[in-house]
Amino acid sequence: MANVIDELEHFVLFVAGVAIFFGATFFGVALLLGHGWMAAIVCFIGIVVANVPEGLIATVTVCLSLTAKRMASVNCLVKHLEDVETLGCISTICSDMTGILTHNRMTVAHLWYDKTSKYATRPKMVRIATLCNMADFKPGQQDIPVLRRQCTGDPTEIALLKYAELSTGSVRLYRTKYRKVAEMIFNSTDKCQLSIHTTDDGKEGHIIFMKGAPECILERCKTILLDGLEVELDCHLRKEFNNAHLELGGMGERAIAFCDFHLDTTQFPTDFQFDTENVNFPTQGLRLVGLISMIDPPLASVPDAVARCRSAGINVVMVTGDHPIRAEAIAKSVGIISEETVEDIAVRRQVAVEDVNPCEAKAGVNISASVNSLQAAVIHGADLQQMSEEELGEVIRHHTEIVFARTSFEQKLMIVQGFQRQGRVVAVTGDDDADSAALKQANIGVALGIAGTEMAKEAADIIILDDSFVSIVDGVEEGRLICDNLKKSIAYTLTSNVPEIWPFIAYILLGIPLPLGILTVLCIDFGTDIIPAISLVYEQAESDVMKRQPRNPLHDKVINERLVSLAYGQIGMIQAFAGFFAYFYVMSDNGFLPWDLVLLRAKWDAKALNNVLDSYGQEWTYANRKILQHTCQTAFFVSVVVVQWANLIISKTRRKSIVQQGMTNWALNFALVFETLLAIFLCYCPGLDYGLNMYGLRSTWWFPAVPFSFLIFIYDEARRYCIRRWPGGWVEKETYY
Repeated sequence: MANVIDELEHFVLFVAGVAIFFGATFFGVALLLGHGWMAAIVCFIGIVVANVPEGLIATVTVCLSLTAKRMASVNCLVKHLEDVETLGCISTICSDMTGILTHNRMTVAHLWYDKTSKYATRPKMVRIATLCNMADFKPGQQDIPVLRRQCTGDPTEIALLKYAELSTGSVRLYRTKYRKVAEMIFNSTDKCQLSIHTTDDGKEGHIIFMKGAPECILERCKTILLDGLEVELDCHLRKEFNNAHLELGGMGERAIAFCDFHLDTTQFPTDFQFDTENVNFPTQGLRLVGLISMIDPPLASVPDAVARCRSAGINVVMVTGDHPIRAEAIAKSVGIISEETVEDIAVRRQVAVEDVNPCEAKAGVNISASVNSLQAAVIHGADLQQMSEEELGEVIRHHTEIVFARTSFEQKLMIVQGFQRQGRVVAVTGDDDADSAALKQANIGVALGIAGTEMAKEAADIIILDDSFVSIVDGVEEGRLICDNLKKSIAYTLTSNVPEIWPFIAYILLGIPLPLGILTVLCIDFGTDIIPAISLVYEQAESDVMKRQPRNPLHDKVINERLVSLAYGQIGMIQAFAGFFAYFYVMSDNGFLPWDLVLLRAKWDAKALNNVLDSYGQEWTYANRKILQHTCQTAFFVSVVVVQWANLIISKTRRKSIVQQGMTNWALNFALVFETLLAIFLCYCPGLDYGLNMYGLRSTWWFPAVPFSFLIFIYDEARRYCIRRWPGGWVEKETYY
């Protein structure tokens, strides 16, 4: 996808090509009309310089830099300038759940054992939570309450560690008693963690402790601990276990299953060497001990952020490794899923999921006018694994509220690619090394600044410093705002090209003294226009910035034909008339009426002629003619500055009235004063009559362009009124950029 910098470079190159073509054309026309080589070269250079918006790239780069700095203040750190604007094009956000939609601060909520949920501690479950756990307390916190102590490790394991500390009194002493001899860390494939321990005296032999996803642990277990006895894990008990798991998940809690197994001392003596690479110990037929569920509540600010995305036409998709039941519960609590899913309908009707028509699962809010029936879906990673690209595409097309649960890192990449094949501009969050592929593939990769690894941050385009989903949405709003403001800045900058081009064309076709010098053109492009163009980046958002569909970068370019038409064909033409009016006004004030200037250029530029007559028969020497010409060019320059006042004010808003938008952008107000003072300085500073051919003007020569400035203001207010009054009408289709 082309970014805004590429788009602008392409536009500038195109304009440069057009400028060179027209410059060469009028160079030839000048020679054919009998003009000298010098006049033809002046025309060529003037048309090229006036056509090419020399300050545009610099202006846009500064605008993006200022926006990136402003985004950093709202905890959104942008690594590449062009990504600032790309954020505004986002149509789908694939978000993780833990740590970005939730607090990422787990707390033990329930225990399930002996076929019921309890709050009482079970020693054997606490033993597994203590030993099969890589988290630990940071040293020097003995006097700090347990729940406030800082820890190293995963939030889930930290929650279990603190629970175990409260239950046992000292996790460290407990771990000293049960020496760890082997360990298999958690991975997304097996979804479980294993450690092997022996007691300090070796009397119990080796014990395997395992914890992990309930469905994965259940598959590995053959027996279950009930009321202190080990019994066969039959179908009835398995069903009760699953029901408990689903009930806890339905409350938005993350359930972890625990199991253990005593190894035979004859097969696994004290000095046995356990190999976790080529497993030489049993991992099946274990004893199920129970479940511990933890709660990680959603951030209070997330539902409002999701609602903002929904109103902005942005589809928020959850991609998580958690169980589908918990993922669905969290998704509903934050508004990602707004209505019943197929599973909800099946539970309500007490029928199998296969007996429910998927079309009955409709979401509540229409975010796209082209979609009549929106559906919600929760898709398990196991089902996703079996899907082809076409089947995934069908899911994406027919569902706008989607939760992908129990997904792997490879599937996360698959999901991002699936949305991109549907023409979506995708942002994806990630905090792990294995997320790097998905972060690089996405149009915008978003890494978590607190929980994210260095590799994830390196692969991402944007880093969220506070790990909050709200910061992503704030970034999207800033991206849309900078897109709007860039269009305003570009429209403002391009408009002055028109009054810069026409003087050179009139110089050749009408044969009048040159109305605007090349140095004067550069004074406009690099002087009076730069600060006002940059000031537009500080403009406040219009009311609809988060209430319209995302910009499609393939079809809705930053610089489109409507913007060019308004800048060049409408406002720019009014400015050109203002410039010529000021030019002819000053000439007339000095004795040269407009019709007498036609075809006067040859005599005017002849150094040997010192008796050129004006309209009243007065003779003008070459030196005096050049002073008058440069004075008229200065008047033309001043007229452009005056009409650019109005152009800057109307560029503040694309739809609202100036009265509605207000003049609260103090950077813009300063820019109005700045360009005026700069114009005064260029006109009256001693020495610039030699350096830039700029001469001081009478006070009355500043006012010929003022009526045109009012005309521009009234014209654009009327245009924007028509856009508001008749939305979707001809005026909006032809002029709303």
